[in-house]
Amino acid sequence: MFAYGGSFGTNAKGRQEHKFGTADGSEQQNPGRVGTAGHVHPCVAPCEQSVIMTQQPRASGLRRPSVIAILVALVVAGLALAMSLRPTPPESPAYRFDVPKWVPQPPKAEAAVMSAARIELGRHLFYSPKLSVDGSMTCASCHQQARAFTDGQPVHAGVHGEAGLRNVPSLTNLAWMPTLNWANPSLFKLEKQVSIPIFGHSPVEMGMQGKERVLFAALDADPQMAKLLRAAYPDKSGFDMDALTGGLAAFVRSILSYDSPFDRYYRTGDASALSPAARRGMTLFFVNELGCSHCHSGLNFTDNFQSATSTKVETGFHNTGLYNLDGKGAYPKSNPGTREITGLPGDEGRFRTPSLRNVALTAPYMHDGSIATLHEVIRGHYAIAGRAAKGPFGASPLRDSNVTGFTVSDTDVDDLVAFLESLTDPGLLKRAELGNPFPQAAKEPAPAR
Repeated sequence: MFAYGGSFGTNAKGRQEHKFGTADGSEQQNPGRVGTAGHVHPCVAPCEQSVIMTQQPRASGLRRPSVIAILVALVVAGLALAMSLRPTPPESPAYRFDVPKWVPQPPKAEAAVMSAARIELGRHLFYSPKLSVDGSMTCASCHQQARAFTDGQPVHAGVHGEAGLRNVPSLTNLAWMPTLNWANPSLFKLEKQVSIPIFGHSPVEMGMQGKERVLFAALDADPQMAKLLRAAYPDKSGFDMDALTGGLAAFVRSILSYDSPFDRYYRTGDASALSPAARRGMTLFFVNELGCSHCHSGLNFTDNFQSATSTKVETGFHNTGLYNLDGKGAYPKSNPGTREITGLPGDEGRFRTPSLRNVALTAPYMHDGSIATLHEVIRGHYAIAGRAAKGPFGASPLRDSNVTGFTVSDTDVDDLVAFLESLTDPGLLKRAELGNPFPQAAKEPAPAR
């Protein structure tokens, strides 16, 4: 780095000239190089200008500023050199998800907002009844670890008893899911998704709409929560929406499930991990005649996928022919699928393809929880080209082209279910770092209304 005490200006002919400062703050034009004929050469390199200037006769009063300028430049240069020689502190290592080598890391944007401190904050928020208006609900009320973070009900009622619209989905491996909602193809941000049950109003789930300040004040007043907040967000003096949703989203992203019997059989070569029935069911699952893997494929058995190494983001929403209320493929008006968001008639009945990991634990099934068992999903829905085929209007004309029906024996169905059961990760159900951090006997008070 070099520094000088001058500036550039423009002369009467529009040419740029270098101006040097003087002791009294006035400016003196660069005289340039004077030739034998007295002509001035304006295009002179700065280093030549310095030499020329020292060669020109100057008043003795102008020498002191030049010496000071040189000393200042030397000091600045010395400081710059000293700064360049200082060791660069190492950057904080990027967060890495603790997954097997055969699982690619999720997109960098997912990792960028993660830290161990934020995960721990989010775990405490996830299990805190402070997040509901009357203290009767937590996030874990609907997303129970023992059920792969679902609740075993068709839909879950909110704090005021209002029934939910859709079946509670599992929360596993969401960092690899680009879409986060049964029927909203434009909802990509987990921080936004986690706010909906807390502050949403249609339906009311946890009932905190309009009570954001009450909630933040209640969290700030809790010494343990305040300590967790400082560790996760050192720049924040109190809870706000970013801290609340950021902490919750970090915890949810940490709910990982990649250690099922199928994984051990298929990924690590453990031949004993699958029963003969499960192996037969696996063969059936992947044959074209049944078409299961057209939508339920890839790492998480869904056609919704993103990762740090994938070249494109995959999103899959399909109409499986569950309803046909008018002969034209209509679904219930309260649950029309992605058409509610897009307004497109062709999107009637289209819902996101769920992951099949831990599917044996997440009954009942479908977006509205209207099918009780896996046997019924296979035999009473997909095998007949959609459950609507049994209704008065027949199969839905809007159903996905891959839902064509198939013929299977009872043994085939049993084998398929055995394979689906092999996608259960037993470790997910007992990992302490995903469990309730509060003493079970204690119940936290709800925030004041």
